[in-house]
Amino acid sequence: MTGVVIGFGVIASIVALGYILGRLDVLGDNGRHVLTNLAFYVATPALLFEILSDADLSMLVAAPLLVSALSMAVAAALFTAVALLRRWDAGTTTMGALCATYVNSGNLGIPVSAYVLGDASLVAPVLLFQLVAVSPIGLTILDLRRRDPDSRTGPLRILAAPLRNPVVIGCLAGVAVAACGWTVPDALMRPFELVGSMSVPAVLLAFGISLHGSPLPGRGPHRGPVALAVLLKCLVQPAAAWMLGSLCFGLEGTELFAVVVIAALPTAQNMYTYAVLYRTAQEMTRETVLLTTFLTLPVLVGIAFLLG
Repeated sequence: MTGVVIGFGVIASIVALGYILGRLDVLGDNGRHVLTNLAFYVATPALLFEILSDADLSMLVAAPLLVSALSMAVAAALFTAVALLRRWDAGTTTMGALCATYVNSGNLGIPVSAYVLGDASLVAPVLLFQLVAVSPIGLTILDLRRRDPDSRTGPLRILAAPLRNPVVIGCLAGVAVAACGWTVPDALMRPFELVGSMSVPAVLLAFGISLHGSPLPGRGPHRGPVALAVLLKCLVQPAAAWMLGSLCFGLEGTELFAVVVIAALPTAQNMYTYAVLYRTAQEMTRETVLLTTFLTLPVLVGIAFLLG
């Protein structure tokens, strides 16, 4: 479990630094929004292009990824069904479904895969799937949600919505380069690497700043969506991955253990970036990210005890 501890320690230290910056008001009133915009419009698209431009796209048809994708779909469908019954608004429903499914496959998934599963590449298919499928779908819904209510949304606008989003553009550009087999020269890729390296720190610092002055999680009017998203992310999604992997796809041993561990990873911090940028369900998203990050460690220990 060394990798899990290291991964959580890195995240916690940067979030704590962000909290200190917020408490001391070092970056001013708009510091969180500046960091969020920097990550969303500049750093994250550059990082995604760098990651996806040399990715192996054949990973998207492997059995373990199908299990991961279906377990995400189960969690998202359950959250959406409850949200419709409770008549939660579209922003809460969309962000809640994303928080209940989108795993932290980067800054936590990689060390967990390396040290717990013994192979850092095991998380790569899920990382790739989330970048090329889950993010574009979620961001397109959020883009359409914040449109002018007096405007008409036709088929062309819906189809073109992803092309107006910088994160989706970075994903599609990287996939296009990988699909055509072109290797980007180092001289051209270095700026993307340099700018992209700001993405994760900016997201974590902005998240830490948001914690200053915030109430304890689970006490506000959004405690219902938070509780549901945390339950689905920490328990239901890993259980669904185990059932689908063992009963439907015949996975066993290391492959089954890997898909369950990856499904139990916490909600990715960039979900909070989306919530801030689209000005929807910010408190719910922040609390879900915080709670799932804290709860993931005991959940992973339990999974390792049962399946490891």
